[in-house]
Parts: sequence; C-alpha cells; structure tokens
Amino acid sequence: MKRQRPTPLPSSPVGGGNANAATAPALFDLLSEEIVFLVLDFLDRDPLDRKSFSLVCRSFRSLESRHRKLLRPLRSDHLPAALARYPNVSALDLSLCPRVTDASLAAIAAACGDGLRSLDLSKSRFFSGAGLMSLAAGCRNLVQLDLSNATEMRDSAAAAIAEAKNLEKLWLARCKSVTDMGVGCIAVGCRKLRLLSLKWCVGVGDLGVGLVAVKCKEIRTLDLSYLPISNKCLPSIMKLQHLEELVLEGCFSIDDECPVVLKDGCISLKALDMSSCQHITHVGLSSITNGAGCVQHLTLAHGSSVTFALAASLRRLSMLESLKLDGCRVTNSGLKAIGNCCLSLTELSLSKCSEVTDDGLSFLVTKHKQLRKLDITCCRKITDFSIAHITSSCPALTSLRMESCTRVRKEAFVLIGQRCHALEELDLTDNEVDDEGLKYIARCSKLSILKLGICLNITDEGLSHIGKSCSKLVELDLYRSAGITGLGIQEVARGCPSLETINVSYCNDIMDTSLIALSKCERLNTLEIRGCPLITSLGLVAIAVCCRQLSKLDIKKCCNIDDGGMIPLAHFSQNLRQINLSYTSVTDVGLLSLASISCLQSMTILHLKGLTPSGLAAALLACGGLTKVKLQASFKLVLPQPLFEHLEARGCLFHWRNKVLQAELDPKCWKLQLEDVMQ
Repeated sequence: MKRQRPTPLPSSPVGGGNANAATAPALFDLLSEEIVFLVLDFLDRDPLDRKSFSLVCRSFRSLESRHRKLLRPLRSDHLPAALARYPNVSALDLSLCPRVTDASLAAIAAACGDGLRSLDLSKSRFFSGAGLMSLAAGCRNLVQLDLSNATEMRDSAAAAIAEAKNLEKLWLARCKSVTDMGVGCIAVGCRKLRLLSLKWCVGVGDLGVGLVAVKCKEIRTLDLSYLPISNKCLPSIMKLQHLEELVLEGCFSIDDECPVVLKDGCISLKALDMSSCQHITHVGLSSITNGAGCVQHLTLAHGSSVTFALAASLRRLSMLESLKLDGCRVTNSGLKAIGNCCLSLTELSLSKCSEVTDDGLSFLVTKHKQLRKLDITCCRKITDFSIAHITSSCPALTSLRMESCTRVRKEAFVLIGQRCHALEELDLTDNEVDDEGLKYIARCSKLSILKLGICLNITDEGLSHIGKSCSKLVELDLYRSAGITGLGIQEVARGCPSLETINVSYCNDIMDTSLIALSKCERLNTLEIRGCPLITSLGLVAIAVCCRQLSKLDIKKCCNIDDGGMIPLAHFSQNLRQINLSYTSVTDVGLLSLASISCLQSMTILHLKGLTPSGLAAALLACGGLTKVKLQASFKLVLPQPLFEHLEARGCLFHWRNKVLQAELDPKCWKLQLEDVMQ
C-alpha cells in the first residue's frame, strides 16, 4: 500500500526568521506519517519527551495525538478530554484512577468503541454491572480486561463481563464476592479465554472452576491461587489441551489423592506452581509429573519436605529449567537427588531453606554448571565452602542472592569477583563483605542491581571501586551500611549515570553534597534517604531540579528538610507519586505546596510538629489524586468526619497509626537486636 504524507500545516517563522525560511517546507513535512510514528516509538522512556514533541507546533501535536495507542490518565475526570484528544487509543490503563463510575465506563465505550482492546481497572472502584455491560456492548473487540481488587463486584457484574465475547485475558484477583454462578456465566460467554486469574476469589469452588475447564478450551494460563477447591475439579483442568501455566498456590484442600485421576497428565503444561500445598507429598507430585514431562518451571515453595523421594519424583521432568523451593525443609539427600536428577536446571531458589548445608549445596552446584540464577537467601548454615564451589562450578551466574548468609567469611566474597564476571544482580544484604571484597566484585562490570544493605564492614573505599567499574548499575541498596559517607556516593554518581534507584537510609554521615552529586543521574526515579539527619532542603532541591523522573521519595526522619525543600519539589517533580514526610520539619505551607503535583497518590505523614489540623485538611482537599494516606490517629479526632467521607468518595483510603516518637538506634545495636529476634 502506498504511503501517504501528512498534509503540511501552515507554519510561521520562529523567532522572527526571514520569509524564505518561513515558506520553505519544514523537514518533518517531507516525511511520511509512518516514519514520524517510528520516531515517536523511541520517545517512550520519559513521558515528558512526548509532551515536548507535541508542544512544538500544531502539526506535531496532531501527529502525537494520532500516534498514541496507550493512555494512562491520573484521574477519571480527565477521561473525556483525554479520549477526545487521542482518538486511536487501543489500550486504556485506569489503575491510577481509584474512582471509576458507570458513567465513566459508558463514556469510554462511546469514545473508543470497537477500537479498544485492553482495559485495566485493577485499582479502580465504584463501578457496577451496568457500567461493565455498557463496556461489553460498546467495545466488541475488547480482548484484555483487568478487574483485580474489585472486592464489591458480584455475580451480576460477572454476567455482564460474559457479554464480552472476544475476551482472551481476564484478571479477577481478589474479587471475593463473585461465586461459582458468576464464573460459570463468564465461562459460557467468554469461550476464547486464554488467560484467567481467579486468585483469592474465595467464593469460587470446584463447580465454577470445572465449568471454566469444560467451556474455555483455549485456556493457556489459569491462576487458582487460594481458592477453596479440592481434588474434584482437577481432572477437567488437566484435560485442557493447550494449558501451559497452572497456579495452585495455597489450595490447601488438594492432596495426594488427586493424581489418581491425573495419570495421563497435561502434556502442554510448561509451568506449575504448587506453593503452600502442604498436603502434596512426593506421592502426589510423582503422579502429576508422570504425564507432564514438558514442565520447565516448577514452584513448590512452603510445601512438603524436600527429601530424596520427592526429589526423585522430578526425574521425569527432563526439560525442567527453574525450580523454586523457598521456605521448604530441604534435606542433604534431597539436594543431592536434585543434583543427579534435574540436569537441565538454570535457575534454583532455596530462599529461607534453613536446613541447607555446605554438603548438599556444594554437591548440587558441581552437577549444574549451567546455573544462571541462584537464590540462597537466609541459608544461615552455609559457609565459605559453598561459595567456593558455587563460584568455581557456576561462573556463568547472572543472578546471585545470598542475603543473611552470616557464616560466610569476608574472604569468600573475593571469589565472587574473581570468577563470576557475568553477574547482573548480586544481593549481599546483611553479610560480612568488606572493602577488599568490593574491590574484586567491581570486576563484575555487567552488574545492574547491587544490594549492600546492613553491610557494616564496607566504607567509601570499597564503594568507590564499584562506582569506577560498574557503569551499568541501575539499582544500589546501602540501607544501614553505616560506614558509607558522601565520598563513596559521589563516586557512584560519577561512574553510574544510568542509576534509577538508590537507598542510603540510616547512613548517618550522608550530606547534601551526596544528593547534589546524585542529581547528575537524570534517570533517578526512587530515592530513599530516611534517617539521614545531615541532609537539608538544599540537597533535596538539587534532586528536584535535575531528576525529573523522580516518582518515589522517602525522607522520613530527615529532620532538617523543611518547606524550603517542598516548594521546589512541587514545582519540578511533576512525576512524583509516593512520598514519606514523617518526622521532618515540613509545615502546613510545604504540605499544601505538594498539591500542585497531579501525579501524587500516596503520602505518609506522621509526627510533623509544624502541621496543624486546618493545614492538613486543606492539603488533603487540594491533592485531588490521592489514593492512600497514612496519618497519626490523633488527627481522626480533630478533623470533621464529613471531610474523610468526601475524600473516601474520591477514592482515597486512610491508614491510621498510633506510633510514638522513637529514638534512633546505632546500626550495630540494631543488627544485634535483629539477631536476638532471629535466634
């Protein structure tokens, strides 16, 4: 088909240019609409880029309006204007709009019609079956619908969903008032479903699930987590010829009796999650896997003990790539059997498997040299011996999580840097790693995620090595690593320009100079600096001015941050969605200034000495997009009840706290207290 060029719109000289420049065709007027759309496809990282493009001229504004396919408004009252401006929207995400009424859904149906293919209402409320009926009737090509968390939705609304005959993906997680009858209506009406999530739909049992299995033959993904189902519905599920992913997490009534009728299995099944199914032992698992030899991802977290017998039941899964046993009691014989049986494993998770020892883990890793991801979080019995075997046997690891492996000595961390150069994610939270270890870990130049929280032996010297060598770093966690000061942070800021998330909470020596350095990281979107008493509004202003993508900010217990930081923040940080202001020096003026941030949805406001009831009330009313607010319970008594009723009607939820003002502990004392609790 011949490409069409957009009709050039009249243009005027810019900045008083000469007439010849005004009459000459603009560069973009020579390009086809398709080529301009390809250019716009690259402007997807920062929403401000698209806005800047559309503000150039009327022609650019028109092009950007026609190009946009996904719309994510902040409030439902913006919908009419937004839908009028963007006529070609096919995907509408309303997860940021807590209040979506039937009238809103009717307006969407009228404006988008058959062009709408995807709608996300996962955090929206106040609509009913009437609105969903309007949507189903007006948007006949709708293929994706997310209604998660619609806790008030009943069977009548489910019956309305059934009118969306072309639905392929439907999420109903935590729709606790929907019963078998409602799910049965959906099963009969939506025969093309490929994905269905009924997680925490506690009113749905064997009957509803059985109807889905009988009527929806195209199902690929089925999430039945925490449903009160029994063995009765499983035979029909396992007959689904295209089923690829089945989630049975928390289905406590399923036991070893179910596999008797599942001996033929489900040959298409690739992912099976049976987490917290504590009545399934090796007997049941063996029967299930007997006919599901194509399973590639298996999750048995928080289930039965992983013994030799259970591990041996995995022998038939010749294609198994990922095995997650988090929270299970894993025996040495079980680990050794996994080592001998599951020869194709590339991912293994043993998080919080407290019985794992050097003997079993070392044997397993020597048998699986192709491992790419390993999680041994809180495996407190392993020592340097395991780390030596892991690093020598699995040099191609891309992810290693070993939080709270407290018996591993500092010398072992040198081996990680010497041998595992492919690492992209490394979690060393609460370990004995020191500066020498970080010097060698810095050789892992592909690192994008590094977590060093509660590492009390590291200082700026070690962190400087990371800053100089790990230029791809995107996330850095230094929570309560008390030896870190501004010098280390400045080195990271210089060497890691792509940094998006940093946590330096309770690093008491961090000062404004650190934030000024971090302001050069323009992609920074998450900043956690709670408990840094030396930081003032000056440092926060530097972040606000330069880091325009900032969306999450935690300044709790930064007592020297006051209104002088809030006013610039409100002006420059228009993408801010979440902020914690507790224990700061912010007053009514600073809080009210935040109302100009239209994206702001969540605020935590505890122990602000300069905050008055009238100032709080004015700020809450002015912040029109709020969905969640944490407040000191004392305000509930002094503010009028109609105020809260009005805000709740707008979609805002209040969480009340009775926390008393607490003195901060030294990081080392804090860690000792934590260890006492764990013991």
